[in-house]
Amino acid sequence: MKDLFEKFNHKGPLGQYQDVAHGYFSFPKLEGELGPRMQFRGKEYIIWSINSYLGLTNHPEVRKADADAAAEYGMAYPMGARIMSGETDAHLQLEKELAEFTEKEECVLLNFGYQGIMSVVDACLSRHDVVVYDRDDHACIMDGIRMHTGPKYAFKHNDIEHFEVRIKQAKAEAEKRNSGILVISEGVFGMRGEQGILKEICAFKEEYGFRLLVDDAHGFGTLGKTGMGAGEAQGVQDQIDVYFSTFAKAMSGFGAFVSGDKDIMEYFRYNLRSQLFAKSLCMPMVKGALTRLRLLRTMPELREKLWRNVNHLQSGLKEAGFDIGNTGACVTPVYMFGTAYEAGALIYDMRENFGIFCSIVLPPMIPKGQLLLRMIPTAEHSEEDIQTTIDAFKAVRVKLEDGTYAAMAEELAKGAVAGILD
Repeated sequence: MKDLFEKFNHKGPLGQYQDVAHGYFSFPKLEGELGPRMQFRGKEYIIWSINSYLGLTNHPEVRKADADAAAEYGMAYPMGARIMSGETDAHLQLEKELAEFTEKEECVLLNFGYQGIMSVVDACLSRHDVVVYDRDDHACIMDGIRMHTGPKYAFKHNDIEHFEVRIKQAKAEAEKRNSGILVISEGVFGMRGEQGILKEICAFKEEYGFRLLVDDAHGFGTLGKTGMGAGEAQGVQDQIDVYFSTFAKAMSGFGAFVSGDKDIMEYFRYNLRSQLFAKSLCMPMVKGALTRLRLLRTMPELREKLWRNVNHLQSGLKEAGFDIGNTGACVTPVYMFGTAYEAGALIYDMRENFGIFCSIVLPPMIPKGQLLLRMIPTAEHSEEDIQTTIDAFKAVRVKLEDGTYAAMAEELAKGAVAGILD
C-alpha cells in the first residue's frame, strides 16, 4: 500500500517550477495602493495584472462607503449564514438592484465567486441530468462539473459545429433518461479574452430545449451599452437562464451574485450549499457594492476611458506585429513561442529592465512551446503606461528571437539570475 502523501513529492504542472519561481514569477508580493503603478521588491512597475477594470477600488466614494460601513458594522456583521441569522435590508437591496441591472426577475448574493459558481452548477444538476460545456471553461466551473455524476459532454472551445454534435448527443441521452440539459459557457474567457459564442448557442435553444448558464466575470461592467455584460453585447441577455458574475473584477471587491427567473432564484436561496452552510457576505462589502454598482450604472465615462485604453493597447500591439488572438474583451493576450525558461528570462528582463509587470501563462494551460503574456488594461492606465509597454514588448521580442533569452535559460534554470532568489 502506498503512503497517501507520496504524491506530494511530485509538485504538479505548476509546482515543478517552484524552486526558481516562488516569490518572483509565482506568488509575487505587489505593494502600495492598488492601481496601474505599484511596488515590487522596492521598485515601481507598470502593473497589468490587476482586475480593477473601472478603477473603482480607488474611487473616493467607494473608499468612503467601505470605510463608513467598516466603522459602523465592523467586518463580522452579520454573523451566521443568511438562512439562519445573516439577512439584512442591505443584502436584499443589493440583490434587487443587481436583478434590475441584469434584467432578471431576482438575484441571490454569493459569498465568493469560486465556491458560488460551483454551488450553482451543483444545484442545477441532478444525477440524471446532462451537462454540455465549453472545454475552456474556468476551473471553478470545471470543479462544479466534477461533482456531477451524470453524463457530461465537452465541446471544443467556441466551436459551434462541435457544440451542435454535443447537444444532439446530450438530447438523445436526456430523452433516454427523461432528464434535462444544462449548457455552460463563459461570457468572456479570462485567459484569452474571447467572448463565448452565446448568440450562436442560443440559436439552438428552441430546438433542443436546454437551459443556459453563463459565467460573465470579465464581461459584467465592461461589455454592452450599459455594461451589463456579454449577453447585452451579443443581444441575448434575455435568453440566458442563469446569469453569474463576481465582484472581483469590474466591481473591485469580493463576493458574487447569480440572477434569473424568480422560481430559479428561490430554489437557489434554499439549495446552494456554499451559501446555506457559510457566513453571510460581510456588511462593508455589501454596502460598498451598492456604491460600486451605482457608479457603474451612472458613470459611463469610466467604461469609455477603459475602452479607449483597451483599444490603444490592442491596436498598438497589432500594429507592431504581435499576435493578440481573437480577444473581444479587455483581456489582452500576447502570444509568443519559446521554452518555459526562455519565458522566465523574458519576464525577468521585462520587469527588471523595462519596469513592466504582467502575468505569463505556460503549458499545460496553453500548448507546449507557446507563451502567453496576459494583460488587463484598466481605466486608470495612462497613455504613457501603454506606449512604454508596447515599446518594451518590441524590445523583448527581439531578444527572444535572436537567442538572448535562450542563452540565459540555463542560468535561470539553476536559479542563478541575479536577484531572483535574493
